[in-house]
Amino acid sequence: MATVNGKEIPRADLDKAYKAKIGDNPQTPSPEQANIVRLTVLREMIDDEILQQRAAKLNLSASDEDVNAKLTEIKAPLTQEEFDKQLKQRNMTLDDLKVQIRRTLTSTKLINKEIESKINITDADISSFYTAHKADFNVIEPQYHLAWIVVTGMPAQQTGNLQNNKATSEADAHKKIQTIHNRLETGEDFGGLAMNLSEDPNTASSGGDMGFVAESALQQRDAAAFAAIGKLKLGQITDVLPIYGGSGPTRRAIGYAVYKLVAREPAGQRELNNPSVQQSIRQELRESRAQMLRSAYYEMLRDEAKVRNYFAEQILREGVR
Repeated sequence: MATVNGKEIPRADLDKAYKAKIGDNPQTPSPEQANIVRLTVLREMIDDEILQQRAAKLNLSASDEDVNAKLTEIKAPLTQEEFDKQLKQRNMTLDDLKVQIRRTLTSTKLINKEIESKINITDADISSFYTAHKADFNVIEPQYHLAWIVVTGMPAQQTGNLQNNKATSEADAHKKIQTIHNRLETGEDFGGLAMNLSEDPNTASSGGDMGFVAESALQQRDAAAFAAIGKLKLGQITDVLPIYGGSGPTRRAIGYAVYKLVAREPAGQRELNNPSVQQSIRQELRESRAQMLRSAYYEMLRDEAKVRNYFAEQILREGVR
């Protein structure tokens, strides 16, 4: 279906990824819709292969020990029956999961080495940020710094994500958000997934960052989401939750989201010498720089790679006949 620096992505692998993408959707897509999904899946596979090859070149590929340790962590809270059921729901075998874990860990090691390790936030950076945003640290009620990944089955003019990836139906949206949640639980970067897959055009480009949300606003917006977020520790994510549009009699579910709690701030003025203030500023600066560097890094790797997408070429040939 494609080659990346001479390495083939065979039809069998694309078919398997496509089936995992659409899951048990009872609605059969049209040939055109199916090809759109296949093109999107193939683009994801090409980008992932570019990362894997770069990691291999730098001797950063995940080891068998890394994979087994992560697999043990995933299985720890589950019975064998629950674990097998989850694999079946995702149309995966144990070997498929191990491959996915290996590739995810490898990508994470690469990004940590090439990007995260090179970001240096100084005390001067923190002080300058605080001076410019001091009013933001005077809060009249508890604040929650959140990020989210949003998926809907509703048509949209734009998604805002790097891959222009969009769910085409309610069933497709549910499958997509569940896949994203599973990938997060295997250790994939929240910001990276949001940038590539979230369908909220206002936050996708910033890694899903919603900024600080006041407690009352969050409660009013979605009591169920507020309850779930209230149980999180910093850095944790919620289960898949419905999101709603409209109000009163017109309020209805329009999609799904996964929230991440980045920080939590109590009411009152917070001074620069407050460790939580310094930590939140450092984290915000680090994440914003990491997002910028990740975007540039991905583009650089794509520019350097020699990619041939035979499937796209085939569709273009057949489409002009």
